[in-house]
Amino acid sequence: MTDQLHPAATHHLPMFVTPPGDTDVLMVVTAIILGLSVFGFGILFLRLHTLPERVAHKSHKIQFEIVAILGLLALFTHMHIFWVAGLMLAFIDIPDFGGFLGRIAGSVERMAGVKPGAGVNDAMQAEAATPSSIDSAAPDHDGSRDSSAAKKPVRAVANRKVVEHA
Repeated sequence: MTDQLHPAATHHLPMFVTPPGDTDVLMVVTAIILGLSVFGFGILFLRLHTLPERVAHKSHKIQFEIVAILGLLALFTHMHIFWVAGLMLAFIDIPDFGGFLGRIAGSVERMAGVKPGAGVNDAMQAEAATPSSIDSAAPDHDGSRDSSAAKKPVRAVANRKVVEHA
């Protein structure tokens, strides 16, 4: 079977015109380029979209979780203000108030006679295990109360929160 051209066709056909039954190489190449372009654009979009979260994670920011939530809100609501707010939070260094407040709480606990880091329930259980100041201040056999046996009241203990993130 010989390939014969249509009598109305020119003898000099462009390269993108394929004979019947052959693979259209130009269409295959175009489909591959289009697929890779869409995939590459999606990767670029998601990398740019997660920029605030990566910046906050890399610099170990306290507000990392807030930045991550703002990024998800921006992704699902298509409201770019959330992304801008997350980006600004990622670059702002919020002071760690918990660090020095925790040290103050530990010092106050030591001053109060409570083991530092013990919770309120632990301190209450420890006091319940020891004789109470009311019991120790009960009248003696001569009817007088011993004021030296009075104990300090139990103070509330601040819980320490350790900031951890992936």
